[in-house]
Amino acid sequence: MHTFPLLIMTPKKKVFEGAITLLNVMTLDGQLGILAKHQPLLSIVKTGPLHIIENNKVTYYATSGGVLTVKKDQTILLLDAIERADVIDINRAKDALKRAEDRLKSRSEKIDEMRAKAAIDRALNRIAVYEKFNQD
Repeated sequence: MHTFPLLIMTPKKKVFEGAITLLNVMTLDGQLGILAKHQPLLSIVKTGPLHIIENNKVTYYATSGGVLTVKKDQTILLLDAIERADVIDINRAKDALKRAEDRLKSRSEKIDEMRAKAAIDRALNRIAVYEKFNQD
């Protein structure tokens, strides 16, 4: 199977750079699979699971949204945040979920409802990715 170059960046660091055979990512239009020689594309990445196949090995991630650019010579993911499934701190994710749910339930005028709902989405995604891909 053919490979193509992928670069994954967050505002803080370069997360991945290498040749892969598949990128599977959640976009506004749904789950999208990218293979070598994919048509050029620009898409918004939603909070959700992502996986890549590199050297016949699958690596799973939880992402927090961003932008996907597919060009002839490179595919680039610029993401708000990304975390590999095997390093997700499940207790921290569950705590974040509880805090966000509590903020939303408080119905205080000081609570930014959209931010609280986004925090819930991110926490639920991290928990789902951890539980799905860290089973013994």
